[in-house]
Amino acid sequence: MTDFFKGIAPVRYEGPQTANEFAFRHYNPDELVMGKRMEDQLRFAVAWWHSFAWPGGDPFGGQTFERPWFGDSMDAARMKADAAFELFAILGQPFFCFHDADIRPEGATFAESLRNFEGMVDYIGRKMEGTRTKLLWGTANLFSHRRYMAGAATNPDPEVFACAAATVKACMDATQRLGGQNYVLWGGREGYETLLNTDLGRETEQAGRFLQMVVDYKHKTGFKGAILIEPKPQEPSKHQYDYDVATVYGFLKRFGLENEVKVNIEQGHAILAGHSFEHELALATALGLFGSIDMNRNDMQSGWDTDQFPDNVPEMARAYYEVIRAGGFTTGGTNFDAKLRRQSLDAGDLVLAHVGAMDVCARALKAAAALWQDGALERARAGRYAAWDRPENQAMLGSDLASVAQRAVKESLNPAPKSGRQERLENLWNRFV
Repeated sequence: MTDFFKGIAPVRYEGPQTANEFAFRHYNPDELVMGKRMEDQLRFAVAWWHSFAWPGGDPFGGQTFERPWFGDSMDAARMKADAAFELFAILGQPFFCFHDADIRPEGATFAESLRNFEGMVDYIGRKMEGTRTKLLWGTANLFSHRRYMAGAATNPDPEVFACAAATVKACMDATQRLGGQNYVLWGGREGYETLLNTDLGRETEQAGRFLQMVVDYKHKTGFKGAILIEPKPQEPSKHQYDYDVATVYGFLKRFGLENEVKVNIEQGHAILAGHSFEHELALATALGLFGSIDMNRNDMQSGWDTDQFPDNVPEMARAYYEVIRAGGFTTGGTNFDAKLRRQSLDAGDLVLAHVGAMDVCARALKAAAALWQDGALERARAGRYAAWDRPENQAMLGSDLASVAQRAVKESLNPAPKSGRQERLENLWNRFV
């Protein structure tokens, strides 16, 4: 136990009228939404890295947080784990997520770092035995250490490729051992800074072969969870190979992995790629890739990935509507890949950031569910394409270009444009959010 959260009681649902800031106003884990408990619909997870490993810096200034577990020893890492599970208990979190470097101290050698990691996996496993909190997903940090400055799987140095493989294997083993429901590959620096020193063909082949190895190892070890890729277009690299959902899908198709790997989509990364969060979610569903989400937001004035906790209900409702359209989460969930602002120093700030975000997501989910159950939006969507359901029009899709062209001439087709009714649908949407 630590005294970091001393005096902060477990957060409970008290309803919209409560004046208690350390209470949920909208997140009621046992409330039924579309016949399913809200907790099971949202599947919240705390991100170990931002909540416990991040020192409060930004590109323009260094550390502002002083946490009692900051340090490079196993004792400090164990204290960090103790504090993490205290937060999980305060929030009633069903899940958490981690990178290897978040939970263990860096060793003097690569081998020592792996031993430290194994020791902390043992410790966390024992912590989990006394709680209800489970592991949503594990992943490997293949971007912070200087050896990965030119990428991991795509690195020009084969020895770095080998270190990356060893790290991913250890993290996959740990994820399976701790009962994790997914394993995420987050590229970080799998990309380039300049084409002057980059062989795109070689690096892409290395990335594809690495992912094939990961999938093969999953099947070899009997891991039942999903393998996920987290798309990100840039930052820290100028251009990253997992740019967005569409790019990832093309990559998976090229290497025959489209039925083996899904995506973990982050709101902030979608914005960096020039898309909306709901666009990336909808495309992932259309391509059969939807897996899990990282919930955060960007500061739209800054132009970089600020990883802020969500605070916009209408924006989040668009996202959860797409989650509902996808059939909801299976192994995935809502991971708060979000961090405090560097001036938010107190333990209470960390608790309240999650409380507010969970309430925002709960309100968004309920609004999206109400619209889905109303059915008007889906009826309008289906009506727009209704003509395609007629046999003669379906037949065109199985025909050839000349035959379809002949129909247009023979029947003297002269179709009149039809309204997309966008404003009507926006008004419909706003009645629910």
